[in-house]
Amino acid sequence: MGSLTTRSVEKLIRAAVPGNTSDGAGLYLQISKPRKVGGGVVASWLFRYQLERRRREMGLGACADVTLAEARSKAGDARKLLTAGKDPLAARDADREAQREAERLSESRRITFKTLALDYHKSHSTSWSARWAAGWLRKLELYAFPRIGKLPTFEVETAHILKILQPIWAEKTRTADEVRGQIEQVLDAAKARGLRTGENPARWRGHLENLLSKAEKKKARKRQHFAAMKWQDIPELMSRLAEIETRDAFAARLLILTGARAHMVRFAAWDEFDLQACVWRLPAERMKMRQAFDVPLAPEVVTLLNALPRDEDSPYLFPGQGKSGVMHANAVRSLLHGMGHDDITRHGFRSSFRDWAAERTTYPREVCELALAHDERDQTEGAYSRTDFIEKRRALMADWAQYATGRLAEVVQGAFGRRA
Repeated sequence: MGSLTTRSVEKLIRAAVPGNTSDGAGLYLQISKPRKVGGGVVASWLFRYQLERRRREMGLGACADVTLAEARSKAGDARKLLTAGKDPLAARDADREAQREAERLSESRRITFKTLALDYHKSHSTSWSARWAAGWLRKLELYAFPRIGKLPTFEVETAHILKILQPIWAEKTRTADEVRGQIEQVLDAAKARGLRTGENPARWRGHLENLLSKAEKKKARKRQHFAAMKWQDIPELMSRLAEIETRDAFAARLLILTGARAHMVRFAAWDEFDLQACVWRLPAERMKMRQAFDVPLAPEVVTLLNALPRDEDSPYLFPGQGKSGVMHANAVRSLLHGMGHDDITRHGFRSSFRDWAAERTTYPREVCELALAHDERDQTEGAYSRTDFIEKRRALMADWAQYATGRLAEVVQGAFGRRA
């Protein structure tokens, strides 16, 4: 038995004299000063011990929550650990971490793939067009949810992904690859929330590319054509756009000069642009491959951006009135149609640039592809070659801007200088 009693503990708490009173065998009643003016006395239990010649203290709880008998029991458990050569504090921390892990596991079992996918869709679709948002969800409803919708995200494995993709890989390769990418996004979100660990089973590079036909994927890409303007006609279009003082026309010119995707321009924010360094820095969440990407800006682009009026109430270059806060998804297309170009698409300008680069310059293929944010290096090559060719891309995009704006009728740039 210790030296304290329930009555003596109550008396000491009422007296509220700061200090420690021993019950014996390392257990103390600790009376502390109030932490703030007007606060009540703080009474708690404390276990003192020595391990490897170091004195340590472990709180056992407030007297309001832990009785004398319970405090003695906790102190006894701590002494048993010491006898076994274990540190009571370390053991308690381990128990708490195990409890937290059990709670995380319990949560991960409750959150199914479908639940997380719907949550992902709700969080991200505000920046998508209504058509894309509906299509994104519809593909998962058709192909993914029937097989893995009810599974906890940590249980989704490569075998599940293959069962989803293999039946449609040959017939609907493009759709299958889009579904694969969506599953990869959802499982990445699950990992970010601590709901799963390890590699993403829906990852293509270095994983599914070894299990599914690459040839089919290449065929699907070739079948996906966007109506594009001939590169020879770009300068005339740019000249006409320069005469139109609207945000839509500014956006179209930025789209053409940078080779960017339409959504990259629609949601372009001023804080992404460093006009002094002549770089447009796109964060990973804004990129198709979820990797941050820097776009070098030609002098003509910097001039264009300096001339673009700013809306102080919006962070975007091209603000709009809808829920997204940016210009309408079809604004540039409507502008082009109004100019009599019903036969081309916004995305097609990337093809115009790529055809020009292939036919009129001698830049290496990988530089031209990376200018469009296409990194075709495989996983092994990418591990050793980590350059983003920023300076070579800067020269390429400067030549393209000069050609597109009519400053040079023809530009050929290569490793050994320029020939106009």
